[in-house]
Amino acid sequence: MTLDSIKSLTPGLLIVSVIVLAAQFVSDHYGAPAMLLALLFGIALQFVSEQDRPKPGIAFASRTILRFGVALLGLRISADLALSLGLDVLIMIVGVVVATILFGLLCARFFGFRQKFAFLSAGSVAICGASAAMAISAILPKDERTDERLVFTVVGVTILSTIAMILYPVLAAKLGFSNFETGIFLGATIHDVAQVVGAGFSVGQETGEVAAIVKLVRVAMLAPVIIIATFVLRQASQNKAESVERQPLVPVFVIGFFGLLLVNSMGWIPTAISDLAGNISRWALLAAIAAVGLKTSLKDVLNVGGAAIGLLVAETIFIAMLVLIFLF
Repeated sequence: MTLDSIKSLTPGLLIVSVIVLAAQFVSDHYGAPAMLLALLFGIALQFVSEQDRPKPGIAFASRTILRFGVALLGLRISADLALSLGLDVLIMIVGVVVATILFGLLCARFFGFRQKFAFLSAGSVAICGASAAMAISAILPKDERTDERLVFTVVGVTILSTIAMILYPVLAAKLGFSNFETGIFLGATIHDVAQVVGAGFSVGQETGEVAAIVKLVRVAMLAPVIIIATFVLRQASQNKAESVERQPLVPVFVIGFFGLLLVNSMGWIPTAISDLAGNISRWALLAAIAAVGLKTSLKDVLNVGGAAIGLLVAETIFIAMLVLIFLF
């Protein structure tokens, strides 16, 4: 990277940094989700992105920093962590993720949406909320509505995840679940990692730890889902003979995700480094979603419509019902 390119990125990155710091400050003091705040602050300052100087830095944050943050998620997971849940729970998690994505794809036509939004919404519900939405959006073919679909999905899953964080522990108690079963239910159904941790540890230490591990196994599903989706998109573009930019079969950030996961599973990464990488990943994803907000008009987001809310809610109810069936 040359000095000139650094200079061109600086204005946009400074704006993104201010939004991220403001979002984290408000989150720390008032408990609101930092990801949602960064997105909303970005949308409120959308007029800034219409100027030429900040555009390169904002684009860099929404694309390159996003991929970097997703790759670092690999250091939060290890094979030993996943195996501690038991084989039956692991099979359930994989099955629930796959079934939820297929459900979203099949139901999309009834809500009047094409496969792009269906995969984006179902993938975010099935895997890890806003982080999954950003990672999936990075591999989907771009059009004039790409950013508004992403913003709507991030807002939707974050709100639904926050509601679930409040209601699901109460539901688990009413159903008479043990601490271990409650952890499985919370980790396998709530969309975002932060809300899973909040819900789990509000019940107890064991529940919180189980919920966090289950959630991280869902996060690990992000890489294979993206690889399969990339392959399908490549085949579709070839069949239609479209002159579109070909995505690599395995995106570089997915290779990074798998590589870091493997290294962490080998026990070569000290806990302190793993924790640091997790924090850097969180800040990188905050920066990416702030940049997406800066590029998005609120009016365009609202045009997505009520049917999109219906699809997200349907997917959320579906994944919860599947996990309840497993636990019963």
